[in-house]
Amino acid sequence: MRLILLGAPGAGKGTVAKLLTQLDGSVQISTGDILRGAVQAGTELGKKAKEYMDRGDLVPDDLILGIMEKRFLEPDCQKGFLLDGFPRTIPQADALKKILVKLNIKLDMAVNLEVPREVILDRLSTRRTCVNSSCQAIYNVKSMPPKVAGKCDKCGSEIVQRADETEAAISKRLDTYNEKTAPLIGFYKKEGLLFDVNATASDTVVNAIKRKIDGI
Repeated sequence: MRLILLGAPGAGKGTVAKLLTQLDGSVQISTGDILRGAVQAGTELGKKAKEYMDRGDLVPDDLILGIMEKRFLEPDCQKGFLLDGFPRTIPQADALKKILVKLNIKLDMAVNLEVPREVILDRLSTRRTCVNSSCQAIYNVKSMPPKVAGKCDKCGSEIVQRADETEAAISKRLDTYNEKTAPLIGFYKKEGLLFDVNATASDTVVNAIKRKIDGI
Protein backbone atom coordinates (compact mmCIF):
# COMPACT_ATOMS: atom_id res chain seq x y z
CA MET A 1 0.00 0.00 0.00
CA ARG A 2 1.09 3.57 -0.69
CA LEU A 3 -0.54 5.96 1.74
CA ILE A 4 -0.23 9.46 3.14
CA LEU A 5 -1.32 9.72 6.78
CA LEU A 6 -2.87 13.07 7.66
CA GLY A 7 -3.93 14.15 11.12
CA ALA A 8 -3.14 16.59 13.92
CA PRO A 9 -0.25 16.00 16.35
CA GLY A 10 -1.36 13.22 18.69
CA ALA A 11 -3.92 11.80 16.23
CA GLY A 12 -2.01 8.50 16.24
CA LYS A 13 -0.33 8.59 12.82
CA GLY A 14 2.86 6.92 14.05
CA THR A 15 1.02 4.13 15.88
CA VAL A 16 -1.27 3.47 12.90
CA ALA A 17 1.73 3.44 10.53
CA LYS A 18 3.55 0.84 12.66
CA LEU A 19 0.47 -1.41 12.68
CA LEU A 20 0.01 -1.04 8.91
CA THR A 21 3.64 -2.01 8.19
CA GLN A 22 2.88 -5.39 9.78
CA LEU A 23 0.09 -6.06 7.24
CA ASP A 24 2.05 -6.12 4.00
CA GLY A 25 5.62 -5.01 4.62
CA SER A 26 5.06 -1.39 3.59
CA VAL A 27 7.72 0.85 5.11
CA GLN A 28 6.94 3.79 7.41
CA ILE A 29 8.59 7.01 6.23
CA SER A 30 8.79 10.12 8.39
CA THR A 31 10.71 13.20 7.27
CA GLY A 32 12.50 13.39 10.63
CA ASP A 33 13.81 9.83 10.23
CA ILE A 34 14.79 10.47 6.61
CA LEU A 35 16.71 13.64 7.43
CA ARG A 36 18.55 11.97 10.32
CA GLY A 37 19.33 8.98 8.06
CA ALA A 38 20.68 11.20 5.26
CA VAL A 39 22.83 13.12 7.76
CA GLN A 40 24.21 9.90 9.29
CA ALA A 41 24.89 8.42 5.84
CA GLY A 42 26.84 11.56 4.93
CA THR A 43 25.12 11.96 1.56
CA GLU A 44 25.51 15.25 -0.31
CA LEU A 45 21.88 16.17 0.48
CA GLY A 46 22.40 15.02 4.08
CA LYS A 47 25.41 17.33 4.50
CA LYS A 48 23.41 20.29 3.20
CA ALA A 49 20.46 19.44 5.48
CA LYS A 50 22.81 19.17 8.48
CA GLU A 51 23.95 22.77 7.98
CA TYR A 52 20.36 23.97 8.44
CA MET A 53 19.63 21.57 11.32
CA ASP A 54 22.81 22.57 13.19
CA ARG A 55 21.70 26.21 12.99
CA GLY A 56 18.24 25.29 14.23
CA ASP A 57 16.68 26.38 10.92
CA LEU A 58 13.99 24.53 8.98
CA VAL A 59 15.34 22.41 6.14
CA PRO A 60 14.12 23.96 2.82
CA ASP A 61 11.49 22.10 0.80
CA ASP A 62 13.77 21.46 -2.18
CA LEU A 63 16.26 19.61 0.03
CA ILE A 64 13.57 17.56 1.78
CA LEU A 65 11.99 16.66 -1.57
CA GLY A 66 15.36 15.66 -3.02
CA ILE A 67 15.94 13.33 -0.05
CA MET A 68 12.37 11.97 -0.36
CA GLU A 69 12.81 11.21 -4.06
CA LYS A 70 15.95 9.19 -3.33
CA ARG A 71 14.14 7.39 -0.48
CA PHE A 72 11.33 6.21 -2.79
CA LEU A 73 13.94 4.51 -4.99
CA GLU A 74 15.34 2.38 -2.15
CA PRO A 75 14.48 -1.37 -2.33
CA ASP A 76 12.36 -1.46 0.84
CA CYS A 77 9.84 0.94 -0.76
CA GLN A 78 8.98 -1.61 -3.46
CA LYS A 79 6.33 -3.22 -1.22
CA GLY A 80 4.81 0.16 -0.42
CA PHE A 81 5.23 3.12 1.93
CA LEU A 82 3.33 5.09 4.56
CA LEU A 83 4.13 8.80 4.68
CA ASP A 84 3.90 9.97 8.29
CA GLY A 85 4.07 13.76 8.74
CA PHE A 86 4.74 14.58 5.09
CA PRO A 87 3.66 16.57 3.16
CA ARG A 88 2.92 19.37 5.62
CA THR A 89 1.97 22.14 3.20
CA ILE A 90 0.23 22.55 -0.17
CA PRO A 91 3.52 23.41 -1.98
CA GLN A 92 5.06 20.19 -0.58
CA ALA A 93 1.99 18.21 -1.71
CA ASP A 94 2.26 19.70 -5.22
CA ALA A 95 5.96 18.89 -5.43
CA LEU A 96 5.40 15.36 -4.07
CA LYS A 97 2.76 14.76 -6.75
CA LYS A 98 5.28 15.69 -9.46
CA ILE A 99 7.94 13.38 -7.97
CA LEU A 100 5.52 10.43 -7.84
CA VAL A 101 4.44 11.03 -11.46
CA LYS A 102 8.13 11.18 -12.49
CA LEU A 103 8.84 7.89 -10.68
CA ASN A 104 5.62 6.32 -11.99
CA ILE A 105 4.35 5.69 -8.45
CA LYS A 106 0.61 5.76 -7.78
CA LEU A 107 -0.77 6.73 -4.37
CA ASP A 108 -3.60 4.57 -3.04
CA MET A 109 -5.06 7.25 -0.79
CA ALA A 110 -4.50 9.99 1.78
CA VAL A 111 -5.99 8.89 5.11
CA ASN A 112 -7.22 11.68 7.38
CA LEU A 113 -7.34 10.60 11.04
CA GLU A 114 -10.09 12.65 12.65
CA VAL A 115 -9.70 12.81 16.43
CA PRO A 116 -11.52 15.39 18.62
CA ARG A 117 -9.31 18.20 19.94
CA GLU A 118 -10.12 17.39 23.57
CA VAL A 119 -9.01 13.77 23.06
CA ILE A 120 -5.69 14.91 21.59
CA LEU A 121 -5.15 17.40 24.43
CA ASP A 122 -5.81 14.67 27.00
CA ARG A 123 -3.70 12.10 25.13
CA LEU A 124 -0.62 14.30 24.74
CA SER A 125 -0.74 16.13 28.06
CA THR A 126 -0.73 12.80 29.93
CA ARG A 127 2.17 11.38 27.86
CA ARG A 128 5.56 10.89 29.48
CA THR A 129 8.89 10.05 27.81
CA CYS A 130 12.03 8.35 29.15
CA VAL A 131 14.94 10.84 29.39
CA ASN A 132 17.47 8.19 28.32
CA SER A 133 18.29 9.11 24.69
CA SER A 134 18.97 5.49 23.75
CA CYS A 135 15.60 4.34 25.21
CA GLN A 136 12.98 7.12 24.97
CA ALA A 137 10.14 4.73 25.86
CA ILE A 138 6.74 6.43 25.93
CA TYR A 139 4.15 6.07 28.69
CA ASN A 140 0.76 7.54 29.51
CA VAL A 141 -0.04 8.30 33.13
CA LYS A 142 -3.68 7.35 32.50
CA SER A 143 -3.72 4.49 30.01
CA MET A 144 -0.19 3.03 30.21
CA PRO A 145 1.61 4.15 33.38
CA PRO A 146 5.05 2.82 34.36
CA LYS A 147 5.19 0.14 37.09
CA VAL A 148 7.06 2.56 39.37
CA ALA A 149 5.86 6.17 39.22
CA GLY A 150 8.30 8.42 37.40
CA LYS A 151 10.65 5.57 36.40
CA CYS A 152 11.05 3.83 33.05
CA ASP A 153 10.16 0.11 33.10
CA LYS A 154 12.82 -0.65 30.48
CA CYS A 155 15.92 1.17 31.72
CA GLY A 156 15.04 2.69 35.11
CA SER A 157 15.69 6.28 33.97
CA GLU A 158 13.40 9.17 34.87
CA ILE A 159 10.31 9.74 32.73
CA VAL A 160 9.23 13.33 32.10
CA GLN A 161 6.66 15.47 30.34
CA ARG A 162 8.24 16.96 27.22
CA ALA A 163 8.19 20.76 26.93
CA ASP A 164 6.07 20.54 23.77
CA GLU A 165 3.47 18.36 25.49
CA THR A 166 2.14 20.79 28.08
CA GLU A 167 -1.47 21.85 27.45
CA ALA A 168 -0.42 25.35 26.28
CA ALA A 169 2.23 23.97 23.90
CA ILE A 170 -0.15 21.35 22.50
CA SER A 171 -2.84 23.99 21.85
CA LYS A 172 -0.28 26.05 19.92
CA ARG A 173 0.80 22.99 17.88
CA LEU A 174 -2.84 22.23 17.04
CA ASP A 175 -3.46 25.83 15.96
CA THR A 176 -0.37 25.67 13.70
CA TYR A 177 -1.59 22.38 12.24
CA ASN A 178 -5.04 23.83 11.51
CA GLU A 179 -3.49 26.85 9.81
CA LYS A 180 -0.76 25.21 7.72
CA THR A 181 -1.41 21.48 7.36
CA ALA A 182 -5.19 21.01 7.55
CA PRO A 183 -5.63 22.56 4.04
CA LEU A 184 -4.06 19.33 2.71
CA ILE A 185 -7.39 17.64 3.45
CA GLY A 186 -9.00 19.81 0.77
CA PHE A 187 -6.07 19.22 -1.61
CA TYR A 188 -6.39 15.43 -1.45
CA LYS A 189 -10.18 15.60 -1.56
CA LYS A 190 -9.87 17.38 -4.94
CA GLU A 191 -7.41 14.70 -6.05
CA GLY A 192 -10.04 12.07 -5.22
CA LEU A 193 -7.66 10.39 -2.77
CA LEU A 194 -9.07 11.43 0.61
CA PHE A 195 -10.33 8.82 3.07
CA ASP A 196 -11.66 10.19 6.38
CA VAL A 197 -11.55 7.90 9.42
CA ASN A 198 -13.36 8.96 12.57
CA ALA A 199 -11.82 6.86 15.30
CA THR A 200 -9.76 7.18 18.45
CA ALA A 201 -8.66 3.52 18.58
CA SER A 202 -5.71 2.58 16.35
CA ASP A 203 -7.01 -0.94 15.66
CA THR A 204 -10.31 0.48 14.38
CA VAL A 205 -8.44 2.86 12.07
CA VAL A 206 -6.22 0.07 10.70
CA ASN A 207 -9.23 -2.19 10.03
CA ALA A 208 -11.04 0.66 8.22
CA ILE A 209 -7.98 1.32 6.04
CA LYS A 210 -7.57 -2.38 5.29
CA ARG A 211 -11.20 -2.67 4.18
CA LYS A 212 -10.85 0.41 1.97
CA ILE A 213 -7.60 -0.85 0.38
CA ASP A 214 -9.16 -4.27 -0.27
CA GLY A 215 -12.00 -2.51 -2.06
CA ILE A 216 -9.74 -0.43 -4.33
